[in-house]
Amino acid sequence: MNVNHEISPSSPVRRLDRVMWMSVAITEREIVPSEVIAPAVVTNAIQMASGFLTLMKPEITLMVMISAGVSFLMASDSISLALLMHTIFGTGLVAAGAAALNQFMERVLDGKMRRTSKRPLPAGRLTPTTALIFGISLAVAGTIYLIYFLNSLTALLGLFTLFSYLFVYTPLKRKTRFCTLVGAFPGAAPILIGWAAARNNLGLAAWALYATLFLWQFPHFYAIGWLYREDYGRAGLFMLPAVDDDNGRGTFRAILISTQLLVVASVVPTFIAHGGYLYFLLATILGLSFYYIAYRGSLSRSKSAAKTLLHASVIYLPLLYLAMLLDKFK
Repeated sequence: MNVNHEISPSSPVRRLDRVMWMSVAITEREIVPSEVIAPAVVTNAIQMASGFLTLMKPEITLMVMISAGVSFLMASDSISLALLMHTIFGTGLVAAGAAALNQFMERVLDGKMRRTSKRPLPAGRLTPTTALIFGISLAVAGTIYLIYFLNSLTALLGLFTLFSYLFVYTPLKRKTRFCTLVGAFPGAAPILIGWAAARNNLGLAAWALYATLFLWQFPHFYAIGWLYREDYGRAGLFMLPAVDDDNGRGTFRAILISTQLLVVASVVPTFIAHGGYLYFLLATILGLSFYYIAYRGSLSRSKSAAKTLLHASVIYLPLLYLAMLLDKFK
């Protein structure tokens, strides 16, 4: 027996070693405890679901759905729960799609602001492509849903809201302090969507309700803007609070004027939409209380005052909606 034959790679000993090594390697890869894999899979699924939920801006989307639902009820002579649910759900789909697409468009700006830097896109929890597909899917599904279950006017109003929010308001945030004024038009559109879903038309009463939601947005969003004005300035956004160099006087002047107009607009449905004295009384009390908080905030122009105003705005609108419904169905 020669030496070359003893150390040849094809020798039985060398082949046995190789088989044993491969067996050990495969065993090491395959024997991974299931209790280690399962939590990781569940955690990833939860994080992804949380990211998709955040893309939909659930707080804003919920308020949009409530506004559309209240408007539907105010426009209805007789209530169809099926149509009400279709209105709320279809509007919610379009609103959620718009929110996701807005975050896709503003992902770089969101990364510059502390308030939004942990959103799914700037934080890297979701990819831009995923957010884009998700947003388009929701918006398209919502539009088709509104056409199929309701009517074309409702779907067209949904599309108007979507496109004006994304392609008019969103770019203007980096160009002019009047962006909030422009954004208030699509922002109040859920009222028109709900009304059109119930009646397939837009009467004077619909526009009276629209004016109320339109004006409510100014104290609400200016309060947010004053709380985070440094963030907005860092991102180069031109919202009024971010560019107000007069120690907030311009911002709170706009808040006071819009709140005064809101008080007036909120009682107009009493005369146009055949509201009763109960609504008139409740709307007046709510409006004057809200204005008092705005006035107190304008005296100090502090962050704490802005936070109080923000909380008051979030309470005021649902209570006003409740007053409308109580008066209608009393």
